[in-house]
Amino acid sequence: MQETIRLILVDDHPFVRDGVRMRLEATDDIRVVGEAGSVDEAMQLATDLGDERAPHIVLTDISMRGMSGIELAALFQHRFPGIDVLVLSMHNNLEYVKRAIESGAKGYVLKDAPAQELVNAIRAVHAGETFFSPELQQYTEGFRASSGGNSPLTPKESATLAWLACGYSNKQIARELSMSVRTVETHRLNLRRKLRITGQAELVKYAIDHMLPLKKLQATRDEV
Repeated sequence: MQETIRLILVDDHPFVRDGVRMRLEATDDIRVVGEAGSVDEAMQLATDLGDERAPHIVLTDISMRGMSGIELAALFQHRFPGIDVLVLSMHNNLEYVKRAIESGAKGYVLKDAPAQELVNAIRAVHAGETFFSPELQQYTEGFRASSGGNSPLTPKESATLAWLACGYSNKQIARELSMSVRTVETHRLNLRRKLRITGQAELVKYAIDHMLPLKKLQATRDEV
């Protein structure tokens, strides 16, 4: 039997959520198990659903009141690493796509894309692949090239970059990610290689410039 893909919708416009939910529930293999109008609501919903009903994917907008969908991707990567994040946005520009990728999103679909494209994206991400709207290929290809060709950041490297943006030391990052300081140092070396950055100061500056400060990330420390 075909596995049902469980999904949470996150958008602060109920009308948009209604339309997306109706389209997705017309498929045989995608089921919306919850909706949220903010990042906080999405985090609480994922917690309440528990392991047995946990979503496979969170489909999120970027522009929302409070924290953005990009911050959501980074938070979920830290708090719920088994749940993939797929962005559905009206924003078609390099900066948003780069930040989404750096924060751990597995795909980025434009809101004016055909409905079938969104369905295909959900299925691809659930299968362990990435998916980007065709209009964004020029951005994603360029970003991968600047990040070391076919060597995208791993989840742990992205998390390390996010904590660097918050001003954390190697020792603090090691505590937050439950790893050794030596492992954090290795991640930093890999980040410099993939991002083609020569020094540690430049790496921290890159983190601050490209990773949104995760103001609520520290609040999740005791929950992990």
